[in-house]
Amino acid sequence: MELAHPLDGLEARPWQSFSHAYGSAEDLPDLLRALVGTDAGAADEALSELYGSVLHQGTVYAASAEAAPFLAAIAAAGHHTADVLTLLGAMAESEDEHGVAPGTVRAVVADRLPLLLPLLAAPEPDVRRTAAWAVSHTRATASALPALRGRWAKEPEPAVRAEVLAGIARLDPQVAAAAATALEPSQPAEVRMAAVFAHLDADAPWTETTHTTMLSLLPADDLRSDLDHERGEPLAAVVEALLGRDRRPEREAAFALVDAALHDVRADVRAEGLWAADRACTLSRSAPSRLVQSLRAAAVDERSVIDTASLLARLGRVAEPAADVLAPLAARNPHQDDDHADRALAALVRVAPAQAAPLLAAGLGRRPRALGAAAGFPSPAHPAFPYDDDLLDAVRDRLARPGALSGNEPWQLTHLLAGWGADAAPALPELCAALRHHPSQAAGAIARVAADCGPGERARAVTSLRAAAARGVLPAAQALYDLDGELAPLLHCLEQELRRGAGHVRDAAGPAGALGPRGAALVPALREALGAAAGGTTTPALDTDTALAEALWRITGDADEAVAALDSVFARAERNAWSRWSVVRAARTTTLLGPAGRPLTPRLEAALDDPAQAPAVVTALTAVAEPASLDRVALAAAALRSAESDADPAGACAALEALGAAAMTDDHLRRLAALADGDARVVRSGIEDRIIEQDEAVREHARALLRAFSHPATA
Repeated sequence: MELAHPLDGLEARPWQSFSHAYGSAEDLPDLLRALVGTDAGAADEALSELYGSVLHQGTVYAASAEAAPFLAAIAAAGHHTADVLTLLGAMAESEDEHGVAPGTVRAVVADRLPLLLPLLAAPEPDVRRTAAWAVSHTRATASALPALRGRWAKEPEPAVRAEVLAGIARLDPQVAAAAATALEPSQPAEVRMAAVFAHLDADAPWTETTHTTMLSLLPADDLRSDLDHERGEPLAAVVEALLGRDRRPEREAAFALVDAALHDVRADVRAEGLWAADRACTLSRSAPSRLVQSLRAAAVDERSVIDTASLLARLGRVAEPAADVLAPLAARNPHQDDDHADRALAALVRVAPAQAAPLLAAGLGRRPRALGAAAGFPSPAHPAFPYDDDLLDAVRDRLARPGALSGNEPWQLTHLLAGWGADAAPALPELCAALRHHPSQAAGAIARVAADCGPGERARAVTSLRAAAARGVLPAAQALYDLDGELAPLLHCLEQELRRGAGHVRDAAGPAGALGPRGAALVPALREALGAAAGGTTTPALDTDTALAEALWRITGDADEAVAALDSVFARAERNAWSRWSVVRAARTTTLLGPAGRPLTPRLEAALDDPAQAPAVVTALTAVAEPASLDRVALAAAALRSAESDADPAGACAALEALGAAAMTDDHLRRLAALADGDARVVRSGIEDRIIEQDEAVREHARALLRAFSHPATA
C-alpha cells in the first residue's frame, strides 16, 4: 500500500454523523491532527482522549472504524508509532462492539496490514514488538502469520522474539507450540515464558519439560508482557490455564507448581506462589484443601503471614490447619493499635473463630478489621460469631462509651449482640442507652436480644423502643412492632418516610408491604409515591416503583394496580441500558402475584435471553404463565446457561427448583451434576471475600436439586 500523507481524506469524512463513547465524533479530526503535530504534550493528551472515546473501557464504536485507517497511516508514518500500534491492536482485539456490526473494527485494521506489517522490521525494538502484538490481533492469518514467522526466523531481541511467538500462538497455536527450541534452557527467559504459554494455547500436553521450564523461570514477574493484561501474573496465568482444562492431571500439575513456589526459599517466588494459590482457590473447588498446608509453610515470617492472611480468611474453616501461623501475630499488642496484628486476627476470626474470640475481646477498640470480620461472620445467611463471655463484656464496655465509637463500629457491635440473642441479655442496658445515639443500629439488636428474654428484660426493651418510636425513629418503631406487635407507631413512621420522597420511599415500601392488610392506612401514601415517581428511567426510580407495586399488592391484593405498575417498570427498563438488575427485581416481584400476574408474561419472555435476568424470569414464568404454555425444558436450559456463565448461579438453582424434575432432560441432569460436583467453581466473580463462600452455597443447592430430581418420589 502506497504511503500517502497520514491525514489525507480526513476532511472528507462526515465525522459528526459517527458516534463514539461520548457521542458525536466531530472531535476526532483535531485529536488525529495532534498526533502528527510537533507538540508532544498535545499528542499525549490526544492519545489519552482517543483511548477514552474510540476504545472506552475496551468498547469500540462506529467512530473507531472510521479512525482506524488514519491511525494506521499515522503509525506507518512514524508518529508515536508504538503507542498508536498499541491502540490499534487493542481496537482489533475488542469484541465489545457498540453500534457497529461484529468484527467491523477488526476488519478495518486488518485491511491496513500492508501499512502495518513493514513495521515488524522497524529499527526500534519496541516498535517491532508492538507491531507483532497488534497485527496478531487482526486474526488475518493468511497475511499476518507468514510475516510473523519470517520475523521469528531473524529477530535478535529477546523481548521482541517473545512477542512474535505470542502473536504466532494467537493466529495458530499449533505452529507456535511446534517451536520446540523455544523451551530450551539456552533461550532467553522471555522467549521460554512465551513458549510455555504457546504450549498452553495449543492445548499441548503439560510435560515434565514444561513444568521444569516454568519453575526455572521463577520469579517470573519481570517476564510479564505489558501488552497482555490477561497474563499480568505469569505463574498465576499458567495455573489458571491448566485449571481451565478441567482435567485431573493438569489440575495436579497446577497444584504442583503452586506447591513448589510456596515452598521456595526466595521470598519473591513465594509471593508469586501466593498470587497463584489465590487464583487457584478462586477457580478450583479442590484447591483450598489441597494447598492449605503449602500456604501454611509459606508463612515463614511476619510479612508473609500478613500476605497470606487475606487468602486464609477467604478459605474459612478449610484453612484451620494454618491457624497456628496466624495466632501468635493476632495476639500481639492487644492494647495498642497494630495493623499487622489486626489483619492476622481478622483472618483468624474466619479460620478459627472460637480461638479468635478471646483475642478480639482483649483488643476490642484497637482491631477494626477483626471486629468487621466478626460482625459479618461469615455472612448474613450463616450463624453468628461464637458467643464468648469476655467478648460480651468488652462489647458492653465499648457501647457504654458512645463518644468513643467511630465508623462502622456501632453497627458491628450491635450486630454481634443481635446474633447472640438471649445470651446477650446482660447488654440490654447498654443497647437501650445506645438507642439515642445510634438508633438504626441498636433498635433491631434490642428486639432480637429481648425476644427470648424474661418479662423484665422485655418490658425494659419495649419501654425504650416505644420512647424512640414516639420521636419518629423508624428502626425503633419497626423493632417495637417485631417485639411487641405495636402497630400505630410503625404506621406513623412509615407514612412520614413515604411522604419524604426520594430515597426514603423505597426503604419504607418494604416494611410497609410486610404488614400485609394491617398496613391499609398506608395505601394513600404508597399510591401518592407511586404517582410521583412515574416516568423515571433511572435504576433508583425503577426499583422504587417495583417496591411500591409489591407493597400495594401485599396490602391490598389489587392485582390490576400492581400489574400496571410493573408493566410500566418493564417498559421503561427497555430505555435504560443499565437496568438489567431492575428487571430482575421486577420479575421477582411478579412471581409473588402468581396467576394474577399473567398479563406480564410477554414482558417476562422478552427478558429471557439475558443470562443475568433469565433465572428470575424463569421463576416468574412458572408462577404466572398458563402452565400448558410453558416449555419447561427450554426454561431449564436458560437457567442452566445462566449458572454456567456465572450470571446468576444462585438464582438459577432457585429457577430449576421452581421448574421441577419434569423439566430436566438427561443432558440437563448431566450439566447440573457438573455444577454440583465439578471441580471448576460456578461462582467466579463478585465481592472477592464472598466468592468461595457463595460458590459453596451454590454447590450445596445444586447437590440437593440433583438428589431431588434423581429420586423425585423420595424428595
